[in-house]
Amino acid sequence: MNNRRVLGIIFLFLILISAISLVSAEDRSYSIEHSWIDLTVGSNGLLHVNETFQYSFDGEFSGVYRDITIRDGQNISNIKVTADGAYPVLKQEDQDGKKHLVINLYSDAAHTKKIKDCEVKVTLNYDFSGVVTLYNDTGLLQYNMWGKNWDTGVGGIDLKIHAPGNKNNEIYFTPSDLIKSNNTDGNLITATTNSIPDDKVCGFVLLMPVDDFNNASYARHLNENGKEQVLKSINDSLNGERFWNSILSFLTFIPFLSPIGAIIIYLRHGREPKVDYDGIYERELPTDDSPAVVNALVDNKSDIGNPNMKGFEATILSLIDRKVLDLYSKENSETETHDLFLTFNYDSKNELSDSETIVFDTLENFADDGTLNLSTLNDTLQNSFNAGWFADQIKNWQSHVIFELDDNGVESYFNDTGSSQMFGLAIFGIVLGIAIAAIGFFFGGTHTLTTIVAGIALLVFSIILLFIPESVFGQWTEKGRLFYLKWSNFKKFLQDNSLIKEHPPESIVIWKQYLIYGAALGVADKVYDAMKLQMPDIYDYNDGIFLYHNYGGYYMMHNAYYIGDHMGDSSSSDSFDFGGFDDFGGGGFDGGGGGAF
Repeated sequence: MNNRRVLGIIFLFLILISAISLVSAEDRSYSIEHSWIDLTVGSNGLLHVNETFQYSFDGEFSGVYRDITIRDGQNISNIKVTADGAYPVLKQEDQDGKKHLVINLYSDAAHTKKIKDCEVKVTLNYDFSGVVTLYNDTGLLQYNMWGKNWDTGVGGIDLKIHAPGNKNNEIYFTPSDLIKSNNTDGNLITATTNSIPDDKVCGFVLLMPVDDFNNASYARHLNENGKEQVLKSINDSLNGERFWNSILSFLTFIPFLSPIGAIIIYLRHGREPKVDYDGIYERELPTDDSPAVVNALVDNKSDIGNPNMKGFEATILSLIDRKVLDLYSKENSETETHDLFLTFNYDSKNELSDSETIVFDTLENFADDGTLNLSTLNDTLQNSFNAGWFADQIKNWQSHVIFELDDNGVESYFNDTGSSQMFGLAIFGIVLGIAIAAIGFFFGGTHTLTTIVAGIALLVFSIILLFIPESVFGQWTEKGRLFYLKWSNFKKFLQDNSLIKEHPPESIVIWKQYLIYGAALGVADKVYDAMKLQMPDIYDYNDGIFLYHNYGGYYMMHNAYYIGDHMGDSSSSDSFDFGGFDDFGGGGFDGGGGGAF
């Protein structure tokens, strides 16, 4: 199997495994359809939080939890919980710098039944001190509406902020492309977000006049000017965000360039030269080339010039026909089937080409006293040493066939510049497609879906390119094009019983040539079926070529070739994340996390 298809199959297998992993899920699931957050910033620096989450449960659940991260100097108090659609029971725990709120939800007032297949709104109220930071020149609230530690995303958030003063409140959101709308009206600031994936951060920085605060004992105080540095950081962050958005927009455009590149390569290197030939079919062998050469140039479209198993078998049939090998059958009393045996005519070996000599020596290596039982060759190749040696001989044979094509090798027949460039484009596209999808997954923001889809589209298109025959983007020379057309028309003749019936071979010798080259072209079965129709007494011929077909020689050698090739190959690894904004002044809230259980 050539390297292109191996790579393609590997990537398809990886995609299949990934798809199975993505669709594999538990019997139950939940989602957070929407969230409402209402924040009130008191003039004393205390932040009152009212947050509601609308859960949709599919299956049976015990409840939900909410993690609220608490930094040094911060405190949370007056926690209350209510629910619409269930009966809540709140439990509080302090865990490693966070307040862990466990909210058991019951479907009955007696608290005996878990919730199942329902929608529930859970509302939390609490006071948060040490979140607001007061500089000498500004007040600051840095707050994540959604943190990266949630188990799931949210369909959208409606935000309300009540500032302590009516004027000069400035708010900046990150990432800005997750914000659907926002408005400031006096001390009331509102905003609505798009859907936010899990592990994504969406937050804001609110700057408020420091004069709006009075006796702010619940705020964090820093005796320094901070507004200029905060605004610089915000501006840098927004510029970086715009840069990333430009990059992501460009990345979603890249997959369109790959087909354009493929078209350009085809137009430059894939269009075939015109030749003076308009035949419909060929009744006789178009050239006197060996079956291995014909196989390498005509049948193996994925790796033109490199013969495959059919060429190996056709060479065996040719050696049998020329009496270099003698094939006979013998009934196996244990299995009640016929075994096939090969004997070797060493006197004729000097007449063989280099590639034919390799086939002769390869088979003879497994002979016992000059006789090879083809029926047991598979068992012999189960040994890894034998399989490795056999695989090496196959590769050696392939390389010699290529050099027997012409003094210049396959280049006299086929120019693979286009197919090589397409292979490079496919590999580059696979790597780039994975990179684009990964960038979209980890950094996409609102571009997540489009970037991931673009990456997957490029990946799939590039994998498809690996399976396209070399002849599509490569180019035959005039000599090669004529060779290919004539032998392809001969193959069409061999496959068409009506044509063979109209122009039957005049002798058994020609029938045998049809079988040999039919094997090289992958249509030996068609030829044999036609022979049975034209020659009812075919079973009376005690000829090695016919015995090879009658008693499963193709099947035996196919398995041996496969086992040798594959077994031989197997024998030869204390800071917050505020999204785009810096961490200002040691205050703020990172959004925490939450989930269901």
